[in-house]
Amino acid sequence: MSHQLLTIEVTRLDASHVRLRLTGELDYDTAPDLIAVAAELPGEQHVTIDMAGVGLCDSSGLSALLMVHRGAGAIRLTGVSARLQQLLDRTGLTELLAVEHSVADGDNLSAIG
Repeated sequence: MSHQLLTIEVTRLDASHVRLRLTGELDYDTAPDLIAVAAELPGEQHVTIDMAGVGLCDSSGLSALLMVHRGAGAIRLTGVSARLQQLLDRTGLTELLAVEHSVADGDNLSAIG
């Protein structure tokens, strides 16, 4: 099984809003990359994280999302698959994070808690 790296595309939407588009796997090996990118954002930002390109999210990935949430003024997840939505629901993170479910239910996301 090959390990797919995480690519993070940062787009500044305005002075206080940034979008992070993730592609790849958000796991133990790549979660620190997301945390590092978010740590470089100036001040309190509204952060939209596009998860449509994420093929796997494990507990380390969920932890990274929490770290981004703590440092940001607001966080919103978009492109969330049905499987990831289920994982967020089970862990209670949908109570904390704004989540927009927009990926078809038949996708291939693997979510490991």
